[in-house]
Amino acid sequence: MHNARSTDTESAQGVTCFLADEAATLAFGKKLAACLHSGLAIYLSGNLGAGKTTLTRGILHGLGYQHVVKSPTYNLVEIYKISALYLYHFDFYRFNDYLEWEEAGFRDYFNSDAICLVEWPEKAGNLLPEADLQLIFSILDNGRGIEIRAGTEAGKQCLIHWNNPKSE
Repeated sequence: MHNARSTDTESAQGVTCFLADEAATLAFGKKLAACLHSGLAIYLSGNLGAGKTTLTRGILHGLGYQHVVKSPTYNLVEIYKISALYLYHFDFYRFNDYLEWEEAGFRDYFNSDAICLVEWPEKAGNLLPEADLQLIFSILDNGRGIEIRAGTEAGKQCLIHWNNPKSE
């Protein structure tokens, strides 16, 4: 990635990268999209303004979605259908209690036919399924840092594909 520093690291366990600006974040999301498949739960953690929704926009564009990508802050979830794939983009920032997730009926969205991207997963406590991939954003003086950690075998396979995109 042209906006990544040479100090970036990649392995089957995780990826770290420096994102200089919005364009780099979108490009990172597009690259990540090539590694994703239905059935994944991906959790996005970081402060307000860290780039979580921008990265989601890059992922969606990388999957072929060409329309506006809205932040789900007020709706809690935005639903995207791309060919036969459903992608659910959640934002739990406004949750005040873990049980709000359960009461909202979101459990059924986490299934083998969809990709679930969740901003502020900690607001749902331990009610969410285990993250296949956890993306942790940090705001830096000159851009953003992002770390991707694999939490499951499916997540590790995504990172293997990230490291060897021609291996399929």
